[in-house]
Amino acid sequence: MEQRFRKIPIGIQSFSKIIKDQYLYVDKTEYIYKLVHASGSYFLSRPRRFGKSLFLSTLKEYWLGNKELFHGLKIEALEADNKSAWQPYPVFYFDFNRDNYSKPSSIENVMNAHLVKWEAEYECTQPDRSLALRFQHLIELSYKKYNKRCVILVDEYDKPLLDTIDNPELNDRNRAVFKGFFSTLKSFDEFIEFVFITGVTKFSKVSLFSDLNQLRDISLNKEYASICGITEAEMKAVFLPEIETMAATQNLSVQDCMLKLKQTYDGYHFYQDTEGVYNPFSLLYALADQDFQSYWFATGTPTFLIKQLKETGFEVKKFTDKTLYADQIALMGSESDNPDPVPLLYQTGYLTIWDYDPAARVYTLGFPNEEVKYSFLKSLMPEFISY
Repeated sequence: MEQRFRKIPIGIQSFSKIIKDQYLYVDKTEYIYKLVHASGSYFLSRPRRFGKSLFLSTLKEYWLGNKELFHGLKIEALEADNKSAWQPYPVFYFDFNRDNYSKPSSIENVMNAHLVKWEAEYECTQPDRSLALRFQHLIELSYKKYNKRCVILVDEYDKPLLDTIDNPELNDRNRAVFKGFFSTLKSFDEFIEFVFITGVTKFSKVSLFSDLNQLRDISLNKEYASICGITEAEMKAVFLPEIETMAATQNLSVQDCMLKLKQTYDGYHFYQDTEGVYNPFSLLYALADQDFQSYWFATGTPTFLIKQLKETGFEVKKFTDKTLYADQIALMGSESDNPDPVPLLYQTGYLTIWDYDPAARVYTLGFPNEEVKYSFLKSLMPEFISY
């Protein structure tokens, strides 16, 4: 197939669309196999634009039993001898990624929209009951209809909290809504087969984490370090024709082009002593445009992060002198009242793991690549320094 017909899935977060419309796909389905066969409840933190939504969409199609979408992928071979595979389960997919939560009742409106859709599917209406009670009823109905426990997928759970981090009153309100709604998951465990929750940061005080005692955080897990993002081997296996064309366009050898791609977009580490992964958003744009630009940074930097850097008088030199440290507890969670900006800088993708001291159990952090380094210094630092 000639390269001009090869479709790069820029901004596409639907696994079904990628497969049906024959976009290039980096196969992550072996991770789906590991997760679903271990069962349980999981949380994954990764920076924005890092493939979390696509992975969750892939999980959804697996649990819906849409086997035809997985033809030729790793999981098809892994499930070949499993007679119970590809059976459809009831799936409740919450997507908090697309809305703005800066207005009161925004989170309730989003949750209500999800419930209304599912209530139509199950032919039930309970407008006078609370959101939590309506969800409980849906879980019960799904079990009765399918005789199977349900699957709950939550994409970017923390956006309603990150959007309101500068509004303590609304932020507390959104936390309270979460607490009342998702506490359902704890009391209805017998009806739930699988839970997967994604976000940028882990707000430990949110009831998702206090109520779900068995929720396993795989954000700093060696086995799942490359669950999102693109490894160098995956890049070469899937996008080599695009790289060769880019090299010719940029008047570079293929080897030098791959080296520049690596320096610009690679370098994210989500566990010590593991290979780095490329930012998928930036890499796909670069290959599509045949150019080296700062794509990820253009998607916007949270204003609360800039404010926190300013208010703490953060020393700029720490970004490059290998004096930024954090332990595992700090990297795994964050709270709005924590004055230390380092955890959020790591979770939002401005910092990554450079080194690890096993004796002290401390990570050394730094910029992952040139895209982040130079864009950060050029675009954020003038505002930060002039404060």
